[in-house]
Amino acid sequence: MEKIYTLSLAFISIVVINNLVLTKFLGICPYLGVSGRIDMAFGMGLAVTFVITLAGSMTWLIDHLILVPKGLEITRYVCYILVIAGAVQLVEMYLRKFFPPLYESFGIFLPLITTNCAILGLCLFLNVWATDNFPEAAVLSFGAGIGFTLAICIMAGIREQLNFSDVPKALRGAPITLITAGILTMAFMGFAGMIK
Repeated sequence: MEKIYTLSLAFISIVVINNLVLTKFLGICPYLGVSGRIDMAFGMGLAVTFVITLAGSMTWLIDHLILVPKGLEITRYVCYILVIAGAVQLVEMYLRKFFPPLYESFGIFLPLITTNCAILGLCLFLNVWATDNFPEAAVLSFGAGIGFTLAICIMAGIREQLNFSDVPKALRGAPITLITAGILTMAFMGFAGMIK
């Protein structure tokens, strides 16, 4: 029972309190680039959730079962990037086959998931945070993806609303988007310290 409680707190923490986008400022490129429409943002969020869950879990296993026992920690970056690239390829093939309009609408942003620093950041954070068991690594990985989806969907909803708002001409486009992102980040930083 205590394990479930700990995993629940870890999940809530990575989704809301330690959100990789809004508190660590990782994954900003797709966060700003694909958050123009809620449907695209949600699709990107799901794709990133799948990739980050698979990559976080797989890299934790590779790290703890192969790299650390063999003393090959120096190859972490290469191994992590290979796992992330493989997961992105799976998502890309799946979307191209079953959701062609969504695949086309993502354009360049889908292959760029490979270079999304939030995914690589989480894989590295799992070592920094001294995650010592697989269920915790999997929950943190899935939670990071849900947190990314939450952040990008909130931003997309706000940006869609801004299209119907009377924004001063000098602030239209990128300026109001960056101001909104800053205010949203400050709002989420208000959760800091809620879970130790």
